[in-house]
Amino acid sequence: MNYQIERYNTRFKDALLNVWERSVLATHDFLHTNDFVAIKEMLQSFDFGVLDVFCLLEHNEVIGFIGLHETKIEMLFLDPAYIGKGLGKYLMNFAISELKASEVDVNEQNLQAKGFYEKMGFEVYSRTEKDDEGRDYPILKMKRTRDY
Repeated sequence: MNYQIERYNTRFKDALLNVWERSVLATHDFLHTNDFVAIKEMLQSFDFGVLDVFCLLEHNEVIGFIGLHETKIEMLFLDPAYIGKGLGKYLMNFAISELKASEVDVNEQNLQAKGFYEKMGFEVYSRTEKDDEGRDYPILKMKRTRDY
């Protein structure tokens, strides 16, 4: 593998936002268009530096990223061309071993992501009817309970 993980720098922001958009369009078919647009607009001004964000690079191009607040994974996105190639697991292994990641929230409708986190040793411990912004997207709260 010719991949590197680098801490987020503002020079990565446009590429990171492009990865987010392509990933969400490919994996979040449950997301209403108006919500997608609102989230995209919010991310334009979001300061990714407030989280521990790490970018996955291939030949100095951002192809994925993971962001944590303390030990909770707040975001994990891959360019759709790289999904299914073990790179999500690569980022998760980094987050678990280097950043002590132990929690994650996932949209209940995102069955692929839920299954991925379960394979990584996470289990659902709680559910909310709405997401953190009050939208009608149920959230599953997961904790890492075992090695995979």
